Amino acid sequence: MKYYAVILTLQDEEKNRSFRPQHLAFLEQMRQENKVVMNGPFTDGAGGLVIYAANDLEEAISYLKQDPYIVNGARNWEIHEWALDTNPNFQL
Repeated sequence: MKYYAVILTLQDEEKNRSFRPQHLAFLEQMRQENKVVMNGPFTDGAGGLVIYAANDLEEAISYLKQDPYIVNGARNWEIHEWALDTNPNFQL
């Protein structure tokens, strides 16, 4: 399994507000399927970050392209393979 960090930047504020409930429901479903490891908004309102778990980049992009924010043009995206490096002393 590989991890992919997706930066979602605001493209259309009105669409962002309109599709937020569907976006959050999508992320929750992806978490239940173990396809999203973590996600959250940037505190400055510029967008958010989603960490996908996938076998390869193509699979991660296929997940991303199902997000209502992407489908409806509310957000732009940038994706990078991410090497998960955990601190054994850190606890959430």
